[in-house]
Amino acid sequence: MVITDENNPTLNKPTNFQVGGGLEMGNRKFGQEIRHNRRALSVINQSLVSNQAYPIVNKRGLSEKHQFFEKKQADPVHRPITRKFAAQIANTQPPCPQEIKKANPSASTSNGFGDFIFIDEEHKAPKEDHPVPMFLEQPEAMPSETDEMEEVEMEDIVEEPIMDIDSCDAKNPLAVVDYIEDLYAYYRKMECFSCVSPDYMAQQFDINERMRAILIDWLIEVHDKFELMKETLFLTVNLIDRFLSKQSVVRKKLQLVGLVAMLLACKYEEVSVPVVGDLILISDKAYTRKEVLEMESLMLNTLQFNMSVPTPYVFMQRFFKAAQSDKKIEQLSFFLIELSLVEYEMLKFQPSVLAAAAVYTAQCALYGFKQWNKTCEWHTSYSEDQLLECSRLMVGFHQRAATGKLTGVHRKYCTSKFGHTAKQEPAHFLLETQL
Repeated sequence: MVITDENNPTLNKPTNFQVGGGLEMGNRKFGQEIRHNRRALSVINQSLVSNQAYPIVNKRGLSEKHQFFEKKQADPVHRPITRKFAAQIANTQPPCPQEIKKANPSASTSNGFGDFIFIDEEHKAPKEDHPVPMFLEQPEAMPSETDEMEEVEMEDIVEEPIMDIDSCDAKNPLAVVDYIEDLYAYYRKMECFSCVSPDYMAQQFDINERMRAILIDWLIEVHDKFELMKETLFLTVNLIDRFLSKQSVVRKKLQLVGLVAMLLACKYEEVSVPVVGDLILISDKAYTRKEVLEMESLMLNTLQFNMSVPTPYVFMQRFFKAAQSDKKIEQLSFFLIELSLVEYEMLKFQPSVLAAAAVYTAQCALYGFKQWNKTCEWHTSYSEDQLLECSRLMVGFHQRAATGKLTGVHRKYCTSKFGHTAKQEPAHFLLETQL
């Protein structure tokens, strides 16, 4: 912004101006002389770089300065001077050693630019007889430096991609890829209805959680002897807990409840179902056929024939796929979760949490470090922190599996049929992790 002398009547009004001895203002026309002496323009540019200022001149001088800049702007050789452009020149060129001769040395406000001054539009000159010179802005960062900073920031925020675990089964009609997400969303919604209260044993007057653990440990051995499917075992335990949470049972009938629950699970899951006589023999003829059938009827009516519930097995199949697990991880995961089935305190965890924690703990035990990538976290909907409590309990069960009276799971997984999985070293480092 250029300030005229009409707004400030106290300004000095020099009558003569020379630049480098060759450019004179006053009675001669400034527009004509500028054609013969372009050196004056370069001198003004270099002087502007050295952070000097022009004093305000009279009306005639301002008129001639307007002609000067209009001429300079029309000339395609020279670029209009701006503060940003001047700062860039200051970074790339050394200051010119030339000096400008002043037309009026006696003026206290004159400087190397003669009798002209540039005023920033954003600032107003103080109300004094002599204006204070304004200095140029600090040079901005070079584009190359900004680009390097942006590249470093982009490298820091790169995240691990989430794999599409269903793309390999796109042509497999049994994998129902188009509906798999909806199916597991439904399982998540229904699993809360398949859970029981973690303290339901308080309402039982003749049995306790220790008796429950003995029953399930024995049923795991029976399940292995009959070579039943894994789904059958998980459904059997679910039926037992749901029935005992609603029906009081005496100690003598607890084994009968376990046998009938396995019979119902076999009818729901298996192709070849064990006959009632086989179950009576396995119980050492402790019960009659009539007692088995009566308990079967009582259990179905108590559960209102609701046999379709999501068990940990349902979620484990999906989580194995997300973890891209091999046979070792799968067998160790089943070993850990079967140890958890025996323990009454694990009823506080939902089936999906048990399944995810078993896979996570198995990976940690085999790899020797924490292993839970973004794909596992996405498909399980659980982070490491959410699984750590359940996982640490499983590590404790793994450490004590070979000791005590209930060693059915450990003996089962010590055989070559299950790859001697029980001999795998537990993930001790998870016990040291702070919750």
